[in-house]
Order: sequence, then C-alpha cells, then structure tokens
Amino acid sequence: MGLVTYVNGAFVPKEEAKVSVYDHGYLYGDGIFEGIRAYGGRVFRLEQHLDRLYDSARYLILEIPLSRDEMREAILETVRRSGLRDAYIRPIISRGVGDLGLDPRKCRAATVVIIVDTIQLYPKEAYERGLRTVTATTRKIRPDALSPQAKTLNYLNNIMARLEANQAGVDEAIMLTGDGYVSECTADNLFLVRRGEIWTPPAFLGILKGVTREAVMTLARALEVPVLEKVFTLHDVYTADECFLTGTGAEVGPVTEVDARPIGTGRPGPISLRLTQAFRELVRAEGTAVYPREVVEGRA
Repeated sequence: MGLVTYVNGAFVPKEEAKVSVYDHGYLYGDGIFEGIRAYGGRVFRLEQHLDRLYDSARYLILEIPLSRDEMREAILETVRRSGLRDAYIRPIISRGVGDLGLDPRKCRAATVVIIVDTIQLYPKEAYERGLRTVTATTRKIRPDALSPQAKTLNYLNNIMARLEANQAGVDEAIMLTGDGYVSECTADNLFLVRRGEIWTPPAFLGILKGVTREAVMTLARALEVPVLEKVFTLHDVYTADECFLTGTGAEVGPVTEVDARPIGTGRPGPISLRLTQAFRELVRAEGTAVYPREVVEGRA
C-alpha cells in the first residue's frame, strides 16, 4: 500500500498531492500546521494536538472548514489508508487560493492537507553518542511580534538558525531571546539537568509549549525529579550536568556538546536516558487507536 495524502476531502497518492501556486500558504506562509506521531497503530496525544491546531487557527482568524470531530476522523482515516503503524502526521491548513495580493479576504476557502509519512530528524548514532549543537546568532522572534504558541507555516526564523547548525556541521542550534536568554532549539524544546533538578525555559520567553515537552515534564515528576520552568543563560547550559531536547519529530534526544564544549561527562546522562526510556514506554501504552484492536495487537 502506498502513502496517501488528504487534500480538501480527497485521498490521493502521495505523488499526486498538489495545491495551487496561488495558495497563500505557498505565497506568504499564511497558515498553520501540526506535527503528530503514531506509534504501534495509536496516535499519541491527538487531542492535545487538535487543541493547538484550532487555537492557532483562532489566533490567525483562519476558519478551518472541518469540525474538530471531522478533522480527527480525517487524520485517522489518512493513517489507515497509508497502512502505517508508526507514522509522522502533518495536518496543514492554509488560507487558501487567492490572488497575488496579501489580503486574506481574497481567499475564499482554506486549503486542508494531511500528510502521513515517516520522519527521522537525527541519525540513530546521534542519540547514542548525544547530539552536538551550537548557539545560533539568529535570535528568536519576540512573542509580542508573533505568538510562538501559534504553529504557523512561517518558519524562516527557525530555518535561519538551522542553516547555522548546518554550516557548523552539528545536529542542532540553540536559539536565544533578544535579551540573550536561552529559548529553544530550531525544532525542539530544551532542558538542562543541574544538581538533580531539571530546568526548562518558561513559555513567556517565546518558546512553543510542545506536546512532547509537557509529556516529559510529567514523566520527570513521576520519577520524582524536580522540574523548574525558569530563565537561564548559556553559562547555565555550559556548566550543566546534562542537557536534552524534546519534540514530536526528535522525541527525546540527549545533548552532549554545545559550542564545542562537552556537557557533563560528554555522554548521555542518567536522567536523560531514564526519560528517554520512560517516553518510549509511554507512547506505546497510550494513544487514539487507528486500526481495530486485533490489528494493533498484531493478530490480523
């Protein structure tokens, strides 16, 4: 079975999925998306992702032409038709087809696309040795300029920082706020471990409140590791005992080098490894079922 993409109500082969060049998502980045994972035939935290998707649409005054229930079923049906048990799912809603002007009123209806595929942000060996990072000179957009809680199609700020990571030959880049505080990575949330505590930047610094971030914070507290949302600087990163990042695509990844400085022992630390294992167990244990129970359990 080949991969299938949902485009405005139709399920089409991946190779035939198309949108107009006049779509304002293409012309101006005017739209929103989500990144969602399925594990073993279950979609992980689908409801939280739908919450953020519809909140993002409300922020952009973008009308999604599907109800929440219809969107949920469209996502599940696209996964079913693709035949994948482990998948990366990307629902995308753009402003739709308009003219070459900027005015959203020229777009009569939003475009809805749901992509189902696989994803691997970093090679397996990077997780084993730990991810190498640099600090980007590109600063995060201020949250009073564009809300980081709206997951929009405009990712140029992150892409510019990603280019710096590529040029440095490392796995990721850490982004700072305009005041020099640690914010997040180009596609991931960031955590430190210092003297038995886990630190992560608070939302008001302009980070995305990631679904994986929230899951890992809950797991850490269940393991009786204190979790603090606090402001910190690169000095705190360089002198941390451990560092790791989280994201839908990245999952949980230990960071062992920042700006050519080893973090802790220079190897993935014990708390990072415990949380990685706990997260892997969590995603296999919960989620919205895509297939009948006998298929999920391998009895089909």
